[in-house]
Amino acid sequence: MNWDQIEGKWQQMKGKAQEQWGELTNDDLDVAAGKRDQLAGKVQERYGKTKEEAEEEVDRWQRSL
Repeated sequence: MNWDQIEGKWQQMKGKAQEQWGELTNDDLDVAAGKRDQLAGKVQERYGKTKEEAEEEVDRWQRSL
């Protein structure tokens, strides 16, 4: 699934993101609003990862969809 599809279906994808990253709140996911860089930033912030680690996690999640 490409990122445009994820962004377009963000209300449905939020649940899958919540399953992947349980520490992200609904507010975090609302702020991300389907934007890849925003989601990676929230993963980085909540999990104490580097920017590169967070982006790789988001990439792996995207590929798994």
